[in-house]
Amino acid sequence: MGEIKNFVKVWISVFASLCYCYFIGKMAPKGKIRVLTILPIIFLFFLLPLNLSSIHLCGLTSFFVAWLANSKLLLFSLGQGPLSSDPSISLIRFITVACLPIKIQHHPIPSPKSPQNITNKETPSPQNQDKPNPPPQIPKKGSKSPLNYAIKSLIVLLVIRTYDYRQYIHPNLILFLYCLHVYLFLDITLAMVAALARTLLGLELEPQFDEPYLSTSLQDFWGRRWNIMASSLLRPTVYDPLRSLSTRIVGRKWAPLPAILGTFIASGLIHELIFYYLGRSEPTWEITWFFVLHGVCSVMEVTVKKALKGKWGLPRVVSGPLTVAFVVVTAFWLFFPVFLRCKGDVRALDEYAALIQFAKVMGRTQTFNVTSA
Repeated sequence: MGEIKNFVKVWISVFASLCYCYFIGKMAPKGKIRVLTILPIIFLFFLLPLNLSSIHLCGLTSFFVAWLANSKLLLFSLGQGPLSSDPSISLIRFITVACLPIKIQHHPIPSPKSPQNITNKETPSPQNQDKPNPPPQIPKKGSKSPLNYAIKSLIVLLVIRTYDYRQYIHPNLILFLYCLHVYLFLDITLAMVAALARTLLGLELEPQFDEPYLSTSLQDFWGRRWNIMASSLLRPTVYDPLRSLSTRIVGRKWAPLPAILGTFIASGLIHELIFYYLGRSEPTWEITWFFVLHGVCSVMEVTVKKALKGKWGLPRVVSGPLTVAFVVVTAFWLFFPVFLRCKGDVRALDEYAALIQFAKVMGRTQTFNVTSA
């Protein structure tokens, strides 16, 4: 119960801080003044996860607050990002968008009688007027079918049950189950958060994951399928400034390459911080090297594509499994050893067991009350 109380206190602090930022945004102009007034909140958000020790509560809070909320507040202080896109944004929407991993879907859904061309979500339609119109398509919804998540939830339960027999299972298969578990847990949890936000805001939201196991390249995996909210924030906070700087040094053609590598390094450092929150031990930098490796390989991938100019490429049936295998194998090598050293797997299973025990106690209490009545 002590951890739950700390969790409540942390999030009360988050909501109060975001109220302050909302009203500061009404009074302080974007730029240096707003940066200086919001900077203490950004510093506070880096400290708040230290009040939690639960692998789930601390992990999600550090992701939502120390990473996403801080990125959005930094952009907001400069007059950019999702918190600045609507000058008349309400307080409840400001708080929800700031601290939750959601992105509002701005494209209207075309009617069957009057289909409209949908442009890329990153590119406004006026910039594409000189390009051939793509065939009409229905934009992605912010949520998938309930059956999709029901199946994924069932898989998670089966994976958790399988852990009871891990002494009989090859260690590499256990690591693969961890990969599957992490993806499904994040996908389901973020979908639940998005459903709550959708109910509060009444808006269509973009999905956070787009079936990353269908990726055909590292660009596809990291840029369009895995943790889309994080990718969309890394672009304006890291990638775009680095690309602008690199353009002056190496030219427009090659400027994306150092920007890509720098973005992966920044992502690695952020993940290193999250793992510090979880384990409270000195960083070993394996997590950072994991992202550096993927950044280098992504740069090589882009370079090869530029050289070939689309004349040749691996078929999807080959590039897809190779991409997923590379992500999984490198996670075995550099990502999960850190997680295991902080006993993240043991702590997570203990928390699941405690949650199940709590549910049983509550169930027996409810049954007793009904019987007594």
